[in-house]
Amino acid sequence: MGDNHSGSCLCGAVRFTTKGQLRGVIYCHCSQCRKQSGHFYAATNVSDTDIQVEGVENITWYEASSFARRGFCRICGSVLFWKPNDDAYVSVLAGSFDKPTQLQGECHIFVSDKGDYYSIDDGLPQFERSTPTLKVAQE
Repeated sequence: MGDNHSGSCLCGAVRFTTKGQLRGVIYCHCSQCRKQSGHFYAATNVSDTDIQVEGVENITWYEASSFARRGFCRICGSVLFWKPNDDAYVSVLAGSFDKPTQLQGECHIFVSDKGDYYSIDDGLPQFERSTPTLKVAQE
């Protein structure tokens, strides 16, 4: 997945282009992701140096924890980004990319916190909290 990819919020006030390698999609079922999105997060990562964002003045950042903040369009409310405070990457919500993405699911995290109205049965690895190598907030 080394091609350039573009995407945007629902209204188009925030647009972005990524270049280089994108990580597979990680599905996060933590209560913060569920409450912000209404379901669970599906996100990939890109290095800070490999994303260009237009309309940054339309992004509102919400500091949901001391570990990271969540970026969304201040006009239409689209959830776009999850940004750790001390790392040089940003998670981009997979659904905000224009098609085709060629992204594929990698795993599920925080499955012990998932909603009780659905099951996870896609065969991908599941982790009670996080993977051994993925740095995330520890709610």
